[in-house]
Amino acid sequence: MNVAVLLLTTALVLLIAVLAAAGAGKLAHLDGTTYPTALTRAATAFTAVLTLATAAVGTLAVLLT
Repeated sequence: MNVAVLLLTTALVLLIAVLAAAGAGKLAHLDGTTYPTALTRAATAFTAVLTLATAAVGTLAVLLT
């Protein structure tokens, strides 16, 4: 069961990261930027969400052990 929870949590975090990146890219493009700039902003948002999730997991691991 622990493996299933781990896989579902990972999938949820990746889904949230992709949605945040898509939203950031769309908003950047609507703001009038070029496609490369919009993709850069989307990649930055994706990386930021994954970094935040990693930091949260690290903090919880320290607190729960």
